[in-house]
Amino acid sequence: MKLTAEHTFASPEAAARKLVELAKSIEAVQDGRIHIEKVNAPFLYKLKGSGPQFGAGIKYAVEQGWLELHESGTYVRLINASGETTPALQP
Repeated sequence: MKLTAEHTFASPEAAARKLVELAKSIEAVQDGRIHIEKVNAPFLYKLKGSGPQFGAGIKYAVEQGWLELHESGTYVRLINASGETTPALQP
């Protein structure tokens, strides 16, 4: 019998929280943009998340109003508590 532990990012909320944390640690470029690969690479390769977990996390973060995903999928923006996108790095 093989025992497996539930992965850290099995819930979309956990994945979304980690993605927002990663996005906050990245210096935004023009107009508060954070290139998606700067969030994607650490999530997939450093933290060992999966593609479906990344997708579910991004979707959850957008639904919760934590991130704004550009329609092209090439970048995200952090959204502050007042619902506005944040052009600068959050502390």
